[in-house]
Amino acid sequence: MASSDRRKGPSEPFIEDAHRYPEDPQKKRRPPAPEVDTRRHRVQQRRKRNSVFRYIAILFAAAFVLLLYTFMLERRESQQQIDDLKQSASAYQTLQGLMSSNDQLKTQVSELETQLRELQGQLAAAEEEQGLLQAQLQGEQKTNMAMHWFWQINDASVRGKTKLCRELITALEEAKLQDSLPKENITGTDRFSPYDRYMEIRGKVIK
Repeated sequence: MASSDRRKGPSEPFIEDAHRYPEDPQKKRRPPAPEVDTRRHRVQQRRKRNSVFRYIAILFAAAFVLLLYTFMLERRESQQQIDDLKQSASAYQTLQGLMSSNDQLKTQVSELETQLRELQGQLAAAEEEQGLLQAQLQGEQKTNMAMHWFWQINDASVRGKTKLCRELITALEEAKLQDSLPKENITGTDRFSPYDRYMEIRGKVIK
């Protein structure tokens, strides 16, 4: 069982007939590849997404507060000035100036609303990117798990351990990871992809 748990590197070729290509007993077996890099990559991706999300949220909140504060302040000042000018002889001229200021305020409000919509669009895009990255990470995790099973199945097949090979295939398919095996040739050989090699082994041990 210890020999079936080892992993093979992506450049190690397949050996289909153990009696034709016996394994050197002095050859040091490769230990399972650590998952530290995968975890570090996932943490870095999560930190990056969180930083972008917080930045956009802060800009969104600041724009909204500034819009509300400016509107309330200008409205209060405008109302007070209108009340005072109604009692003045030059109320009309002053009122015209106030109306011009009010138009400028409306323009500023419109600009802030445009910025607010842009920030909302950036927030939606960031959320979509976050979803895509999460899906990508999940796919990578499934592929890594499937390859872990694959190397054990291939090793058991090469050593002629049919029963163990059948048990490993059953476990892989119960976990629904067989479709996560790469269908491209990533093993450094000129013959099979991991998925094709798995199907070849499965056809031999499961009738």
